Amino acid sequence: MSGAHRKAEPERDQMLPHRPVRETTAAAPRAQLTAPSTQPPRMNLIPRDVEGLAAELESYHARFNHLFRRKEQRQWALRYMEGQMMELDRKSIEPMALYLDGGNVQAMQQFISEGAWDDSAVLEKHQEIVVETLGEDAGVLIVDSTEFPKQGSHSAGVARQHCGVIGCVANCQSGMFLGYASSKGYTLLDRRLFLPEKWFEEEYRKRREACRIPEDLVFKTKTQLAWEMVEGLDRRGVVRFSWVVGDELFGRSVRLLDQIDGLGRCYMMEVPLDTRLWLQRPRTHSPEKSGSGRVPTRECLAPGEPPFRRADELARELDAGAWKRFTVQEGCKGPIVAEFASVRVVASRERLPGPDVWLILRRRVGDDPDETPLRTFLSNAPAETPLSTFVRVWSLRWTIEMAFEECKGELGMDQYEVRGWRAWHHHMTMTLLSHNFLVGLRLKLGDRAPALTVPQTMELLSVVLPRREFNAEEALELVRYRQEHNYAAYRSHRKRRRWKR
Repeated sequence: MSGAHRKAEPERDQMLPHRPVRETTAAAPRAQLTAPSTQPPRMNLIPRDVEGLAAELESYHARFNHLFRRKEQRQWALRYMEGQMMELDRKSIEPMALYLDGGNVQAMQQFISEGAWDDSAVLEKHQEIVVETLGEDAGVLIVDSTEFPKQGSHSAGVARQHCGVIGCVANCQSGMFLGYASSKGYTLLDRRLFLPEKWFEEEYRKRREACRIPEDLVFKTKTQLAWEMVEGLDRRGVVRFSWVVGDELFGRSVRLLDQIDGLGRCYMMEVPLDTRLWLQRPRTHSPEKSGSGRVPTRECLAPGEPPFRRADELARELDAGAWKRFTVQEGCKGPIVAEFASVRVVASRERLPGPDVWLILRRRVGDDPDETPLRTFLSNAPAETPLSTFVRVWSLRWTIEMAFEECKGELGMDQYEVRGWRAWHHHMTMTLLSHNFLVGLRLKLGDRAPALTVPQTMELLSVVLPRREFNAEEALELVRYRQEHNYAAYRSHRKRRRWKR
């Protein structure tokens, strides 16, 4: 998560997706809310269904075949996805290649690090398939970043920066991602590696060259990368969506908000508690010239007009009846309940009144509402938008965190051992393809196994993938290979340390 992120709420980790948002009585205690069913989940899958899953993966991969120009690229694209879905302790290239039937470490490294395949074309095809699987006109795009802790200083974009995984400043890479969510499910659509500004300084030239970072690349902030992905998706017109959501990092950027509004899309972005707003549009005027100075050209608030108000101040002044209680998710440990309110306000632009927007307020349900955490959001949605719509959109915001967890925990998204610019983007592209395949497979099996999750889907798939079987001689050869590899690494590190002295 980015530096502006707040810590993810503990209950979010236990969310069960795709449950409808529902309003409940504001005064009702938590214990009276409807709990998830205690009946065992229905599972009508049979062994024959599992045996056919490997063929499903091959059919899915075949849809991308024409985008890999060489036979070897097509072969290793499938093998890479198979490796990501195998039950392995670590899913970097070497263990995946060693345990895949017909695996080859060097060939797989070549495919990811040096392969001349166009991952932008692969991503465009991926996005088309996402629409087939999850697409809805009311779909939600989620902009967010996630970090990858790293040792050393030679991986592309690595720097000491805020690392949401650890919760502090640490040595890491940071990736910007675009997620998609609808009532059917969620996945990831696009990715960008964030390069800190210092990576464009002259002292980093050799590192940029070593990582093969494009020479024409210029520094872009995370909000600029987010806009680049959203605008590109809107321009292509393939993905169906109505909303763009994000956390404070993106809500602070009024330029990004106005850009999204200019596309005719709705945003719902978290903003700081001290965001400046007006309840009614104040009058402005151009001050008259006084003395011998220049004629004023900048407008300002007219005399006697009320000053702006902070978002948290407006929240404290709301009547109790303005807050509505919603069950936003059914969690593994019970329903997740929060109170929401919405107020029509005027946003601030350079200390002057800007567009009419919604201020959406959210607080947890606790013993003392005045002491529960408050979250504030702005939205350019139409004036007639009901509060329940904002609650639904907010509840889908967290799906990108769930996608990150699944990609890291199941597919080895964060276990890559590559340094280059191209290799990072190739690995992330393959991870996005693998995740969406699992999402689509879960939906396909959903009628007979409605409680099936993405990790459980992968668990079923992993038992039918072509895993290498070792005999005694091959096992000894594998141990020799690892010992030689470890010794070579030791000599390399030792030589480098002696040289530094």
